Formats: sequence, structure tokens, C-alpha cells
Amino acid sequence: MRPALLPGDWLLVRRGARVQPGDLVVARLPGDPAQLIVKRARWHGAEGWWLESDNQRAAGRRDSWDFGPVADIVGTVVLRYWPLLRRAR
Repeated sequence: MRPALLPGDWLLVRRGARVQPGDLVVARLPGDPAQLIVKRARWHGAEGWWLESDNQRAAGRRDSWDFGPVADIVGTVVLRYWPLLRRAR
């Protein structure tokens, strides 16, 4: 599957929004809560959301296959947009 996001994309995030399976979400990286990650929510269990990368073959990808379910969801992505310089190209 192609990634939904490309380097340099900007996101509008609704903080605290209710998460549904299939949503793109922003979450705190387990073990390093200062770092935010953007992943696709797959399912919710007792310990939190199972989050996956859209491109499972991407080099350096990290998701719930590596760190398990994530409880600290910041919000859901409601809009992706591009910087003006990227649009002009």
C-alpha cells in the first residue's frame, strides 16, 4: 500500500477526537513520549490502539508490530495539505 503521507506534508489534527478503525492518528511514541508518530489505527483492545504503517516495507518503519498497542492517542488527522513551495513545483 502507498503511504498516505509524504515527507513535508502538513497535517490538521483534531485533538481528542474519537478514533475509528482506519483513521490516521497522531500518537505519542511508546518509550519516548516527546516524539509524535502518525499511523493508521487498525483496532482497539484493552491496552490501546493497534497502529500500523501504511507501507509495511518502508525502511525504518515502526508501528505496533514493534512496540505493541498504543494508549496515548493525541488526535485524528482530518486534513493533509502541502506547503506552498511544494505545490508550485
